[in-house]
Amino acid sequence: MDYKFPMTKDTISHQDLFELSDWIKTKPKLTMGDLTKKFESRWSKYMSVNHSIFLNSGSSADFLMAQCGISSGKINKGDKIIVPSCGWSTTISSITQSGLEPIMVDSDPKDFNLNLDDAAKICEEENIKGAIIVHPLGVPGDKEKILKFKKKYNLFLMEDCCASVGAKFGDNSRIGTIGDVSSFSFYYGHQLSTIEGGMVCTNNDEIYQNLLMLRSHGWLKDNSKEFIEKVISINPENIDKVNFPFNFIIPGFNLRPTEINSFLGIKQLEKADSIFEKRNSNHSRYYENLHLHYKMQDFGDNWPVSLHVGVVAESYEKREKILRKLSEEKIEFRTWSHGNLGKHPFWTNKYGEFTGQNSDKIYSSGFIVPSHPYLNNDQIDTISEIILNVK
Repeated sequence: MDYKFPMTKDTISHQDLFELSDWIKTKPKLTMGDLTKKFESRWSKYMSVNHSIFLNSGSSADFLMAQCGISSGKINKGDKIIVPSCGWSTTISSITQSGLEPIMVDSDPKDFNLNLDDAAKICEEENIKGAIIVHPLGVPGDKEKILKFKKKYNLFLMEDCCASVGAKFGDNSRIGTIGDVSSFSFYYGHQLSTIEGGMVCTNNDEIYQNLLMLRSHGWLKDNSKEFIEKVISINPENIDKVNFPFNFIIPGFNLRPTEINSFLGIKQLEKADSIFEKRNSNHSRYYENLHLHYKMQDFGDNWPVSLHVGVVAESYEKREKILRKLSEEKIEFRTWSHGNLGKHPFWTNKYGEFTGQNSDKIYSSGFIVPSHPYLNNDQIDTISEIILNVK
C-alpha cells in the first residue's frame, strides 16, 4: 500500500549517500577498521560511557550482552535471568541461546517497562543472577528504582535500548548508562540508522575486552596490550607464540560491521540531537492529544525518544475498529504483538504461555502509530483525530 503516513522514514539522507559514494570511489578498506574505531569513540563520548563496541545489528548487541556476562564470569550458563514480557524477541532469545534460564515478568502498568515490584518478589523466592530490561518504544524506565533493584539483588544488569536510542532519564542522563552493559540498534527506520548496525556500551574494562574477543572469533588480536599480557600470564603454556596474535581464547563469533556502516554512523551522530528532539516533540504531541482517552506510557519527568508511539484501546474490538479506520485513511500501523512476547511460539513452545495482567492488555488491545522525525504537528493531529473519532 502507498501510505499517506508510513511508520518509518530513513534518516540516511541523499547528502549522506552522495558523500558515501564519493568516499567509496577512493577505494578505501571496507571491512572493519579505523572508521569503526572513530565511530565507537564518538559514540562513547556522546553517551558519556567508557567503552562502545560497534556490531552488525542490535540483535547481535543483545546477544553479546549475555555472552560477555558469561565469558567475564559475571553470570554462568544455567543461571536464572529476569526477562520482560514487553520487549522484542531478541531481548529474550539472546538469553535462551546463551544457555541461561529466562524468568518472564509482567510489564509495569505505568511506563510498560519491567514490573520491578513483581521482579523483586521473584528475586526473594528464587536465585536470580541477572536481569535484562527494556525501555519500550523510547520511554525510559524508573532510573532510581532500577538501580535500587540491581543493587539489592546484586544482579548483572543488561539494558536493552534498541528501540529507545537517544532517550534520557529525568536527571538528563542517557539511557544505556545504568546497566553493566547496554545495547542499541541502528536499523533502518530507527532513531539513527547505519542500514544495519548495533552498539554495546559498558564502563567495565574487563567486559569490554571480552566483547572485543566475542565480536571477532574469540581471538586476542583486537585486545589491549595490558589485557593480552594478563591472559598470557594466567596461562602461558596455552599461548602459541608462533601463531600469535591469532590465538582463540574464548568461543567467539563474527559480528563485525563494515566501514560503510561506520561512515554512516558518524554522519548520523552529526544530526542526532535534532532527530531526538523531533521524536521527543512528536511523542509529547501524541500524548497530549490521546492520553485522556487511551492508555499510554506515562513518561513522568523522563525524556522519551519514541521509535513509534504506543496506544492501548479499551478492548480488542475497539482496537480493530481503529485499525480498520487507519487502514482506510492509508496510515500505517502495527499491532503491539510484542507487548507480551510470552504469547509467541518461540516462547510458548518451550515454556508455555505467559500471562501478565498488563502485558496481556497491551498484546490484545495495543497498537503503534508513526512517530518518525518527518511528521509535523498537523499530521500528528490528523492521526490523533482519526483515532479519537472512532466510537
